[in-house]
Order: sequence, then structure tokens, then C-alpha cells
Amino acid sequence: MTTPDPARALAEVCDEVKRVLLEKNVSYGNSALEPLRIFSRAGPVAQLDVRIDDKLSRIARGSEYGGDDTELDLIGYLLLRRVARQQQEGGDR
Repeated sequence: MTTPDPARALAEVCDEVKRVLLEKNVSYGNSALEPLRIFSRAGPVAQLDVRIDDKLSRIARGSEYGGDDTELDLIGYLLLRRVARQQQEGGDR
């Protein structure tokens, strides 16, 4: 049995995260960065913080919904939070 190349494995995971995040962003109409604000008036960063808390809670409790990948969703929300924070601060990094 050969040990997988760590750089290749990391690149594959990054590609998967990117693919899923872009697909979900289209499916949800960019709602993470441009929320409709029907009930909540919180900004995108605050709303993403709530979603991140929910994902961390699922991981801590060991509970997932069927078909969900909580870890992958958490990574995606953290990336979206970074983008939202950069937009809020008025610049790209």
C-alpha cells in the first residue's frame, strides 16, 4: 500500500470544497453574501456566524442530517465568512 501524496490530497479536497461551495451559492442565490433579510436584519457576517455555530454544534454533538456533510459545509461557511468580512471592510485580501 502506498501513501498518498499530501499535496495532491490537499488539492483534491480544496477542489471539492470549491465545487460544492460554488454549486450551493448558485442554488441558494448567493443568499450567504446577499441575504434577503425577511426576518433578520443582521448583516452577512453575523448571519454566517450563526450558521457556523450550528455546524460546530452538530460536529460537537455528533449529529448530522442524512446526506449532509457538516464538515464540508463548515469549511464553506468559513470561506464565505472571510469573503463577507473582506467585502464589509471594503477590500480584497
